[in-house]
Amino acid sequence: MANFSKSNVPQFSVEVYQNEYLPEGGREVNGIITVTSTGGGTTGGVPLSGSTTPHRPGGATDAAVVIMVDCSGSMDYPPTKMRNARDATAAAVDTLRDGTSFAVVAGTHVAKDVYPGNGRLAVADAQTKAQAKEALRRLSAGGGTAIGTWLRLADRLLGAADVEIRHGILLTDGRNEHEAPEDLRAALDACAGRFTCDARGVGTDWEVKEVTAIASALLGTADIVADPAGLAADFTQMMENAMGKEVADVALRLWTPVGVQIKFVKQVAPTVAELTDRRTEAGPRAGDYPTGSWGDESRDYHVCVQVPEAGIGQEMLAARVSLILPDPAGGAPQTLSQGLVRAVWTDDMVASTSINPQVAHYTGQAELAQVIQQGLDARKSGDFDGATAKLGRAVQLASASGNEDTAKLLSKVVDVVDAATGTVRLKAKVAEADEMTLETRSTKTVRVKK
Repeated sequence: MANFSKSNVPQFSVEVYQNEYLPEGGREVNGIITVTSTGGGTTGGVPLSGSTTPHRPGGATDAAVVIMVDCSGSMDYPPTKMRNARDATAAAVDTLRDGTSFAVVAGTHVAKDVYPGNGRLAVADAQTKAQAKEALRRLSAGGGTAIGTWLRLADRLLGAADVEIRHGILLTDGRNEHEAPEDLRAALDACAGRFTCDARGVGTDWEVKEVTAIASALLGTADIVADPAGLAADFTQMMENAMGKEVADVALRLWTPVGVQIKFVKQVAPTVAELTDRRTEAGPRAGDYPTGSWGDESRDYHVCVQVPEAGIGQEMLAARVSLILPDPAGGAPQTLSQGLVRAVWTDDMVASTSINPQVAHYTGQAELAQVIQQGLDARKSGDFDGATAKLGRAVQLASASGNEDTAKLLSKVVDVVDAATGTVRLKAKVAEADEMTLETRSTKTVRVKK
């Protein structure tokens, strides 16, 4: 495990958990990479380790946030929904650290920057926060939903800011009916890597796969707020997390020797996120996988590679994992930390057949996310036998791994007969909010009990 740090970034460490022993002819090597960032941001803008200047000259900070609020006609049903959304956005504005650049966008079938307007960002202080809340009071519901236009406006606003951290918060209550799916996809492709974005669905009339796709493409979180009364608390928490980020655009760089093939790279904690297809080439036999922005936190990644066959007693470096921080000026990137994934061939059957507990745990958590999605899709399409089998497997995995939150959500969709064997019965009646909550949170994982 190596550590490299400069005064203006948090300290990152990389730990690798794996069973490096392979039997004769064995070729698949798995490693869980735990990345931890410490000594960086806290919500109060405390200086970074070794640094005495958390803010920029003139009270500005190194972050910009755009809040996108759904103002389509459906936000008026019930009327409390729009009021809750205004209050939640006001609470988020209150949570902004002074000096943060920010804007509020009203989203319908078009996007309008309602504060500060004129395509600019405001700098948060007592006066601008009060003005933003005054502008929010004037928001009313009416019109359609075209989320791609909201994201493109947020990108223009954030792109004009000379800051390190660019973040969006998006709230919707409905389906994206006023633009084609490919328009939203194109907007997400255009915004990916330019800012991170948390997405929230309020009520039960929105499309889970749409909201989770936005968060996934923009490396943010997705969740449901089934009762609009819970929005203010959720928005405050989201903004606090955004304010705690200190370093953006960190990449997981994977270097592999000749003959080694990468089977997959995925984040496995705190949520499952597939990164394999998001690789950008970074020199000979190296590729970068985006991880977004970081505050004080820890995440786990699962790397699986295929190595060439080798004889008993031979060993090789299967992959080198580095955390890379690009240089905004285009110079050489900074290596924040790195770890090694190894392969050793042995005829010791006990060594080569034991599965590393971290690898086993996260393989199960990734399967859990997958079988929940498959089970719910089967249920919606009327394949009740398929749904029962998949959701039963989900109950079994959640129980075995101690993922109590997911187990609770599953118990609202199925009656659990025996969790250990995954014996369940589909409930005849399921509240839409319960089903949507299970689907939205299906990728949330628990960490290995150390």
